[in-house]
Amino acid sequence: MKRWMIAIGMIIPLLVLGACGGGGGEQEGAKNTGNLLSDIKKRGEIRIGTEGTYRPFSFREKKNNKLTGYDIDVAREVARRMGVKAKFVETPWDSMLTGLSTGRFDMVANQVGIKKERKEKFDFSQPYSVSYAAIVVHKDNNDIKGIGDVKGKRAAQTPTSNYGEMAQKAGAEIVSYEDMMTAMQDVAAKRADLSMNDRLAVAEMLKTRDLPLKKVGKPMEKSESAFPVPKGNEDLVKEINKALDGMRKDGTLTKISKKWFGEDVSKP
Repeated sequence: MKRWMIAIGMIIPLLVLGACGGGGGEQEGAKNTGNLLSDIKKRGEIRIGTEGTYRPFSFREKKNNKLTGYDIDVAREVARRMGVKAKFVETPWDSMLTGLSTGRFDMVANQVGIKKERKEKFDFSQPYSVSYAAIVVHKDNNDIKGIGDVKGKRAAQTPTSNYGEMAQKAGAEIVSYEDMMTAMQDVAAKRADLSMNDRLAVAEMLKTRDLPLKKVGKPMEKSESAFPVPKGNEDLVKEINKALDGMRKDGTLTKISKKWFGEDVSKP
């Protein structure tokens, strides 16, 4: 009789836990719907997904391994004006939006372009940068002069990015990479024919890295980047936009922009 009672006593707590838990990912994701701003305020921090390998937007300095970049500076200041700390969670691009939808972070700061299909899954802040796409090839490559020449060529891309989709639509064969620099290094090594990316990131790379690469063609497809958050969190978006509005008004956003690019990329 005692053994039977002990067994029942062990089973009941397990059943209760199983009914309440629902799996860590589901539980965390459910919490981040509708009441996310309140959760952030209670925590005292906002969890921000970012690559940490995407110069000059999100990367680690070689001298001190400190996470820095344009997106990092803007996101950190937004968090400060919200009255919370910024906690950055470094994640490869191709799993970043999945991490946002499952509640791994509260927003993403990684030059996420505002696209119709993304707006169906996430809420977006107002844009904080405006840029265009650029094509990069090996300096000896004279076959590719613009977007009309990439059909059938091997394009080194993070496949779910705006630029990967652009290259694919233009008829390029996509060779998948986790980050921009690895892709560009393989173009430099002639293991891929081209790579498409943000013109600002490309300009910084060509200036600071000794790679046999060049930019070709005209700037293409204006892209506005913003902070996405899980769908259904309009209050959080309003709070982020309030911080961005203040940064525009007092010149902070322009100052951060000129620090990294020498021009104001927060405006069209």
